[in-house]
Amino acid sequence: MSDNGPQAPLPRETDRWLEPGKINVQVIYVLYLVAFAVGITAIIGVVIAYLNRGKGAPWVQTHYTWAIRTFWIAVLFSVISALLMVLLIGFLGFIATAVWIVVRCVVGLQRAAREEPISNPESWMV
Repeated sequence: MSDNGPQAPLPRETDRWLEPGKINVQVIYVLYLVAFAVGITAIIGVVIAYLNRGKGAPWVQTHYTWAIRTFWIAVLFSVISALLMVLLIGFLGFIATAVWIVVRCVVGLQRAAREEPISNPESWMV
């Protein structure tokens, strides 16, 4: 009988989404998209992006930069749109911001699925 003491449990398959990589980046983009229904998920997504920034493959790093910038630029656009609500053009700003977020998330999801980097992660455009 050989007893080597207590053994560490094997990592669960579901724990992979927390580790820097393809699945983690995809989770961040999905959290951003779900934020249209449940606003807090965007904050969770940006926190995960900040926690994993500086870790993982170089192509993954471009996605974290892209995701973080998407969050903060969207916050800026939303504040500007809220201020412009007085002039009644803020509605258009909110719609444009929503479309911009969706497009950036879809581009990010497609590139993450192919494990490709974002070509210019610091761009304000798509």
